[in-house]
Amino acid sequence: MLDRAANGATHQGVVAMAAVQRYAELDQVANGAQLLVLLDGVEDPHNLGAIIRTAHASGASAVLAPDRRAAGITETVAKAAAGALEHLPVVRIGNVSQTLEDLKSRGFWIYGLDERASALYSETDYATPTVFVLGGEGQGLHQLVKKHCDALVRIPMAGAISSLNVSVAAGIALFEWRRRNPAK
Repeated sequence: MLDRAANGATHQGVVAMAAVQRYAELDQVANGAQLLVLLDGVEDPHNLGAIIRTAHASGASAVLAPDRRAAGITETVAKAAAGALEHLPVVRIGNVSQTLEDLKSRGFWIYGLDERASALYSETDYATPTVFVLGGEGQGLHQLVKKHCDALVRIPMAGAISSLNVSVAAGIALFEWRRRNPAK
C-alpha cells in the first residue's frame, strides 16, 4: 500500500498526502511588496524550486511565473523549494509584458538580468519597490520583455562561459538587493 502511494519513491515507511498548491493573485502580493521576482520562461522545475527558496530567503514577497511555456508547481518544485512554498506565494500571470506594465503603474522599478547588459548588478542603484526579471534557461529574457524593463543589469563573468544557471543568478542579484535593503 505504501509503495503504491509513494509512486515508486523511497518512503521510509511514511507517505503524506497534501492538497495541490494554490496560486496567489497579483493584487494579493503587490500591495506593500518591496521585492518581487518575475520569471520569463523558466521551464526547469529544479530551477523554479531553487528560485522560490532563494526568493523567500532574500525577503521577496512573491515569485511571478507565466502560465504558459514555464514550469508550474509540481512535486519536484516543492522538493527543490525545501519548504519555501509554505511561506512564499507564487502568482501565475498571463502576459509577462502586460504584467510588467501593470507593476510599473503600481510604482515598481523593473530590473532585468541579461548577460549582454552594460550595467553591472553590483553598481546599479535599485529603486524600490523592485522587480527582478529572470529569463529562461538557454534563451534568457525575451526581446519584448527587455523593452519593458527600466534597466538591464549583468553579472560579470571571469570564465569562458557567458552565463550562469538562472537559479544561481537569482541568488546573486537578490542577495545584493537584500544587502542594500536589510530592513525591508
